[in-house]
Amino acid sequence: MSTLKRFLEDTLIYGFAAVLPKAINVLLVKLHTSSLSTSEYSVNTSFYVWAAYFNVVLTYGMETAFFRFFSNEKDKGKVISTAFVSLFSSTLFALITLLAFRNELVALLGFSNPLYFNLLVWISILDTLVVIPFAYLRVTGKSKKYTLFRVLNISIYAIFNIFLLWYLPNSEWMQTNYQKIIGVQYDTQFKEGYIFVSNLIASSLTFLCVLPILFKFNFRFDFALLKKMLSYSWPILVAGIAYTTNENLDKLILEDWLGKSIMGAYAGAYKIGVIMSLFIMAFRLGAEPFFFNHAKDKNAPATYALILKWFVIVGAFFTLLIVSQVNIIAQLFLGSKEYYTAISIVPIIVIANLFLGIYNNLAIWYKLTDKTKFGMYFSILGALVTVGLLFLLIPRIGFMGAAWATLAAYFSMLVTSYFIGQKHFPIPYNIKDIAFYLLLAIGLSSLSFLQFNGNFIVNCLLIFVFLIAVYFKEKKELLVLLRKEP
Repeated sequence: MSTLKRFLEDTLIYGFAAVLPKAINVLLVKLHTSSLSTSEYSVNTSFYVWAAYFNVVLTYGMETAFFRFFSNEKDKGKVISTAFVSLFSSTLFALITLLAFRNELVALLGFSNPLYFNLLVWISILDTLVVIPFAYLRVTGKSKKYTLFRVLNISIYAIFNIFLLWYLPNSEWMQTNYQKIIGVQYDTQFKEGYIFVSNLIASSLTFLCVLPILFKFNFRFDFALLKKMLSYSWPILVAGIAYTTNENLDKLILEDWLGKSIMGAYAGAYKIGVIMSLFIMAFRLGAEPFFFNHAKDKNAPATYALILKWFVIVGAFFTLLIVSQVNIIAQLFLGSKEYYTAISIVPIIVIANLFLGIYNNLAIWYKLTDKTKFGMYFSILGALVTVGLLFLLIPRIGFMGAAWATLAAYFSMLVTSYFIGQKHFPIPYNIKDIAFYLLLAIGLSSLSFLQFNGNFIVNCLLIFVFLIAVYFKEKKELLVLLRKEP
């Protein structure tokens, strides 16, 4: 079986573990936007913005460092134990520090309810402690167990969301028994808080599930190895902070400048745009171990180039599909009409996420060459573009400025990474074909949204046009990929 086909199989296996939880999370948008006003939804959004920052800081690039050193070091057990002991120690220190200064941090981060900050801390701590066990399952090919834990986590989260936000408030009998068991009445002013409680329950049970894996580790801490891993990972930490800024600063600024209601509507519509992230995450989970494991293959650069081309083809298809059917998708995912005020950001955010996915493909050159500092530089560049354009555009064109800032940031990272990467780790990307599919998808998407928005038949024809173009250009490769080997 060819390496490309093996890659596709790995992507499908690990992609299921990524896509299903993410897909369930996207489906919960309907419940959340039906249960919460745009102002309440802004509180939920702010919570998970800070959760993203906490996640990046608490893991400080150790997951990627783990993959890198696990593939290089002969003593695999030493890599596993050193990475976990490092994360456990730093997480324990972070827990003590965050709780000691919680009053100051609650005010600094703008939490109206101090309990929300406590929930944020414990969710972040528990999620950090399962990073290395999950990475271990991925790198050792234990895909079924990894998938089981990921699906279990999101299933518990979803069940408690449905119970606390839908079933409980609509059942008098359940509310009475809830008060008897919990000791307090169901609080309709705490609706967004029930989302966080559901998350904490899911994270706690997931941590309990991975405990048996931790007990199997033969703990041997190697300080010299840790120094090398930290040297590799700290640029990833900085890059992660910058990336999180690219992804989330717009929402914090919109809340401060335009109010909670506008920010909530923007965040709700943004969720439709990031459906593209389902595809990107599935790809990344399969791609990252594959890239490292095949880095020494003779034909690795050609394989990487082929993978990027097909990533762009599939990503361009999803872009056109989402944009052309945005009204149908909005009806499926947005519960209240007040969220529709920001629906115009969807095409921009979808294309921005496609650019981000291409950038993630291109980024393999600095990971394989241990020049992770370039990832930091690119992300900082993106953050600077984001911040600059947010301050420039939001006062002029409102929330649309935030969407355009996101697009510009990811495009600048993509272009810069490509040109610098070709100097350090040349890969024969087919730029002509990639540009063709990108321009075709963007052109058809623009035509669909601006001229035929809501016209189901015409939009389906536009999708068909794209697929026909792919078929005629890639007919030979499609036959090779689909051919069954004896």
